[in-house]
Amino acid sequence: MAIYSWSVQVMNVDRIIELEIKQAYQEDLIQALNQVVAGQQIQIGKLEETCKLLHDKIKSLGHAINDGGGAQADERPPHY
Repeated sequence: MAIYSWSVQVMNVDRIIELEIKQAYQEDLIQALNQVVAGQQIQIGKLEETCKLLHDKIKSLGHAINDGGGAQADERPPHY
C-alpha cells in the first residue's frame, strides 16, 4: 500500500509541474499577444488620423470645385 501511495504522490507532483510549465508558457504568450494588440492599436490610431485628413482634403476639394474652382458636377463639357 505504501508503494501505491508513493506512486500516486509522484504522479501528482509531476502533474503539478506540468501544469506550472503550461501556465508559464501561457503567460509568455499572453504578454506577446498584448504587445501585438498594443502595436495594432497604435496603427489603427494612425490610420484613423490619415482617413480623417483625407476626408477633410476631399471635402475641401469638393467645396473648391463647387465654389467656382472648376466645372459644376452637372454641367456638360464644351465638346458635347
